[in-house]
Amino acid sequence: MINYIQLLLKVHIHPVLWIIIAISVLTANFKTVLLLMLIIFIHEMGHAISAHFFSWRIKSIMLLPFGGVAEVEEHGNRPLKEELIVVISGPLQHIWLQATAFCLWKFGIVNVADYELFTFYNLSILLFNLLPIWPLDGGKLLFILFSCFRSFQKAHRLMLSFSIAFLSVYIIAVLFLAPTQLNLWIIISFLVFCIVTEYRQRMYAIIRFLLERYYGKQTDFHQLKPLVVNEVDSIYDVLLQFQRGCKHPIIIEKDGKKVSQLDENELLHAYFIEKRTTSTVGELVYTY
Repeated sequence: MINYIQLLLKVHIHPVLWIIIAISVLTANFKTVLLLMLIIFIHEMGHAISAHFFSWRIKSIMLLPFGGVAEVEEHGNRPLKEELIVVISGPLQHIWLQATAFCLWKFGIVNVADYELFTFYNLSILLFNLLPIWPLDGGKLLFILFSCFRSFQKAHRLMLSFSIAFLSVYIIAVLFLAPTQLNLWIIISFLVFCIVTEYRQRMYAIIRFLLERYYGKQTDFHQLKPLVVNEVDSIYDVLLQFQRGCKHPIIIEKDGKKVSQLDENELLHAYFIEKRTTSTVGELVYTY
């Protein structure tokens, strides 16, 4: 229980949010900001508590002016089932929040205006977070879905492509329906920044995934998936075929016939420890 309470020490409020809080106090709009902060805080704590339950390394829980983010130091090597639970734990908080608000209204503890205001923000944040755009929860769910059928690299690429497509649709909708809403354009700018940053760091994300796979403690692979490769294929190209949640025996062929088999850790060791970044898998056969 104490460990869960210590999660509160990881909560940080973005400096811009402090400014908005100050402005809201001066303009008598503090109730609105307070409701938003409450909803966002509970949403992010849902992610954080779930991640802590699975012993994820939680770096920080940041509350932003238009949302929040629970930053963890995991790089794609946790079981997909765990990650799914962690991702949906945020949106699930909105259900009991809405039920609680309804009960408070029914028993006359809060008035109808406050209940309607809370409902509007609660449902807005829930639906917005489920948009299939990175780094929203919907974008993370897309990544998990693609990871079930594709390598990490391809799943990551598909997730970014879908995020760009859906964000484009969202921008068009804002242009036609609410072109003067400054807060929406701030959110769009944030999403564009996140997607561009993730795209620029795509190769770094792959290397982190592979490094964590080699140095990490994951032993829970739900599927054994052999990779059939040619002896002239580079070690790096084979590593790019690695899939989350799968253990890969490497079947090496020459002229369509099997000549050897390696464990995936042998490739990871050769690439990261022996620095054989330009070697082929065939060269490893003769080495080992």
